[in-house]
Amino acid sequence: MTLFELVILAAEEEPEGIDLVLPEMKELYAGIIAFGIVFSFVRFFAWPRMIKPALERRQEAIVGQLREAENVKSEAESLLADYQAQVAGVKDEANQIIDEARTTADSMKAEIVARAESEAATVLEKAQADITAERSRAAAALQGDVANLSLDMAEKVVVGSIDREAQAALVERYLDELGGLNK
Repeated sequence: MTLFELVILAAEEEPEGIDLVLPEMKELYAGIIAFGIVFSFVRFFAWPRMIKPALERRQEAIVGQLREAENVKSEAESLLADYQAQVAGVKDEANQIIDEARTTADSMKAEIVARAESEAATVLEKAQADITAERSRAAAALQGDVANLSLDMAEKVVVGSIDREAQAALVERYLDELGGLNK
């Protein structure tokens, strides 16, 4: 028999219509009995000994993981709150340090300015005292020179009588000497 003949024979034996979907009754009964045996085996032997404990372990593992996840989440939220509080504290502390630094800088600035003004006043007073002392020395020296010149003039006047022209020349020379001392 050829393959073609076998296909034709199989096609002739094939049921048509609804019989195509429904199995034969012998096969149906055999399937129901096999299903009942497998179901009974699973129900009475496999379920209580293997499947149910495995499902319970799996359920316990899932519940444990959920609890652990909740604990981790609450711990993370607590840490986040702590870190946020620390950051806020650090910001406040930084602002306080900056304010203290500004206050210190302002007080140092005021102290330095006051010290500089005091030193400037001291230097100014010393300079004025030096100027006054120098004026006094210059005046004393000038007075001494004037006295010496006066004595020299008086000596010349006494030594000889001077006429009007000699007197004018003497005064002129005296003024020139005074002008030389001021320079």
